[in-house]
Amino acid sequence: MLQVAILTILLYAFWVLMSGFFTPFLLAAGFGCALLVAWLAHRMEVVDREGHPFHLTWAALAYWPWLVKEILKSAIDVARVILDPALPATPTVVRFRPRQRSVVGLVTHANSITLTPGTLSIEVGRDEFMVHAFTREGAAATVDSDMDRRVERFEGSA
Repeated sequence: MLQVAILTILLYAFWVLMSGFFTPFLLAAGFGCALLVAWLAHRMEVVDREGHPFHLTWAALAYWPWLVKEILKSAIDVARVILDPALPATPTVVRFRPRQRSVVGLVTHANSITLTPGTLSIEVGRDEFMVHAFTREGAAATVDSDMDRRVERFEGSA
């Protein structure tokens, strides 16, 4: 039940931030909608440890800034390759075994790869990832990477 209460609060806070309306009626309507959505999610049995990974909140607050920094660094590298004819693109596909064991960890790792400019998760499985990269260096950087280790710590299996 605590997860439903937390979900209601988070949904309501998101609604208030996004709406920008602070009249009593609209605040009450927003709370009612958040409560209804949380109740429906509970009835559909999607409010669980995996569907609502509240236990990962502190780990996510440490991981996201690092990921944003990596996205920016990669965007600069991709722009450099595109703009400088002396640095040709060398599209490469690599396969590697991820360290993550949970579905949340695997999805976080695959999405982090895809969010990083110049890389794309093509196939994601428990035993193997297949990643396409814009350059050979970018492909090599995904195998046994810092991202893999950080996501492993994020999911709590390290």
